[in-house]
Amino acid sequence: MGKIFFTSDHHFGHSNIIKFSNRPFQSIEEMNEVLIDKWNEKIRKNDHVYHLGDVGLINPKKLEKILSRLNGKIYLIKGNHEKSAESCKDRFEWIKDYYELIVNDADFEKGNQLLVLFHYGMRVWNASHWGTYHLYGHSHGTLPDNPNSLSFDIGVDCHNFYPLSYSDVKSIMLSKTWKPPLKNRKN
Repeated sequence: MGKIFFTSDHHFGHSNIIKFSNRPFQSIEEMNEVLIDKWNEKIRKNDHVYHLGDVGLINPKKLEKILSRLNGKIYLIKGNHEKSAESCKDRFEWIKDYYELIVNDADFEKGNQLLVLFHYGMRVWNASHWGTYHLYGHSHGTLPDNPNSLSFDIGVDCHNFYPLSYSDVKSIMLSKTWKPPLKNRKN
């Protein structure tokens, strides 16, 4: 089985995102090529990629060509710009609004870790008080990170346009100062 990766907010073909997110590209074509290269630099054919929305704002036929160049098995959690991606549904393993992923990880009490995947950032989520991770996109790095929360923006604008592996995500979460809120609660 391949590795697990997470990413969001590529906005393939979206010229205004270069300006809105202050991306360092001179053209849509340059942006698309860099995003494809950075994706394929990390992701192999059998890897699993959870894309948390806003794949592209582009003609579905053009998006289909881009998606065909991306390595891995892609699972799409819908963002607010998915009309073109939904037209390319055969390229995705599935398309959902929200997903709870369980990753086998012996470092955790029950031998696995739950990740709540949603396009939008939430203040609380299923089992957040037990240490569940929450990954989101949509905000393009404009939502301030909370070091006391086991969540962060997985979007490409926050990670030098690269997807992050599960081990990258785990490392970031372990660097946070989060403490279980119910453990020391007085009744």
